[in-house]
Amino acid sequence: MNIRTRLTLLFVLLVASIMLLFTVSVYYLYDQFRQQEFEQRLEEKAVTTIRLREDVGEFPQADLPVITDEQVTIYNDKGKVLFNQWKHRPRFPVTDSFLSKITIRHHQYIRIGDLEAVGVRYPTSKGTQLIIVASGNDRYGFPKLVRLREILFIGWSLSLIIVGIAGYLFATDALRPVSELIGQVNAISATNIHERLRVGRQRDELADLARTFNDLLIRLEEAFVLQKSFVSHASHELRTPLTVMMGQIEVTRLQARTTEEYEVAFDALLDEVKSMIRLVNGLLELARASSDVITLNYQPVRVDELLWQAQSQIIHKKPEYQIDIDFDNLPNQEEDLVIVGEESLLQTAFQNLMENGCKYSSNESVSVRIFFEQGQIQLTFSDKGFGIPANDLPHIFEPFYRSEMTMTVKGHGIGLALTKRIIELHKGQIRVESTVGQGTTFRITLPSSYHSDIKPEASEVTEESVKP
Repeated sequence: MNIRTRLTLLFVLLVASIMLLFTVSVYYLYDQFRQQEFEQRLEEKAVTTIRLREDVGEFPQADLPVITDEQVTIYNDKGKVLFNQWKHRPRFPVTDSFLSKITIRHHQYIRIGDLEAVGVRYPTSKGTQLIIVASGNDRYGFPKLVRLREILFIGWSLSLIIVGIAGYLFATDALRPVSELIGQVNAISATNIHERLRVGRQRDELADLARTFNDLLIRLEEAFVLQKSFVSHASHELRTPLTVMMGQIEVTRLQARTTEEYEVAFDALLDEVKSMIRLVNGLLELARASSDVITLNYQPVRVDELLWQAQSQIIHKKPEYQIDIDFDNLPNQEEDLVIVGEESLLQTAFQNLMENGCKYSSNESVSVRIFFEQGQIQLTFSDKGFGIPANDLPHIFEPFYRSEMTMTVKGHGIGLALTKRIIELHKGQIRVESTVGQGTTFRITLPSSYHSDIKPEASEVTEESVKP
């Protein structure tokens, strides 16, 4: 059942219930009014009859208003019949308990089938009390009640049809913006992902839904453009070394060469292969860092150990690099050095920042500082290199982006994008401060293990996991 049909049925049921309650109330109130009116007529009939009998001594039937199937019966205090208006008609059946309930101030009403009766107690001039029971059939009231019931039922039935049509039109109008949104969403594809939803009503929930969906489209468009740019740059970066390698091979094959010349050619090819391997490894790491967080293996790790390991691996490859690691303040307890994260990814991020600091500084050195605050670990990577121009700062974390000032240095522009993604995976932040000609400083803030939203996959931090 679709929403339109459901809304229509709910609307019809709601209005039908309200109208049915109103109809039943009208019928009930009119029935009470008819009963009260007929009770009053019977009471007047009884009182008039006894008064005439007391004053005149007989019952002048021709002078009194006639009630259909009327019967007036007079009883004494003991319940004995003193007078019966129509002797050929049976008296209205009453019980002694009914007669005993009749008082001077309160009369009693009873109904059997279509006949209704009212009992009245009347004090006579002789000091005695008589009980008069007047009964009859409401010849005009009951047909009116039946006619009213028919009118109300027919009116209620016709109203259901009108309400059903109105409910369908109401649901159609209420869901028209939804249909328009569905049509606009179906029209959006990869070729026109820049399109946005438009809503006529700007202040209702559907407008909020459209704005939320537009925000989603913005994020998807950014991811889509980033993916296209990533594929384009990756293809270009892979094609360049392959083209160089193919050119070197073709040139080498043009004529016979000496062993030394072949060795030079092979060394050049080997350099290009190593460059491709670094590029592919960087792409794999970036893809891994962009995967779902659930697939990563988070464990308690010490930040200082990761930094020392990153320093050792870089120095092993580039002995000329100088990496200085120091503490601005020592933590109160060793647990403050522990964070929950993916060890290999964090080590990759630290290596990228250390290597970039050494590679882009004239003295090939970088200074790493660790600072501890309540629930946070702050790291700074500072160099004395060329610096980054202000117009390049917003783009340095984009994959394959490289400043014109660094084009002479070997690289692919993946490291910083990978580093930023790794830090974000660990609920951290990375900021950059740079001055052209003076150097660059990267500041990283990571939550400590006891204040992190990331929980280790295995168990809580143990004593062995934090030992140096």
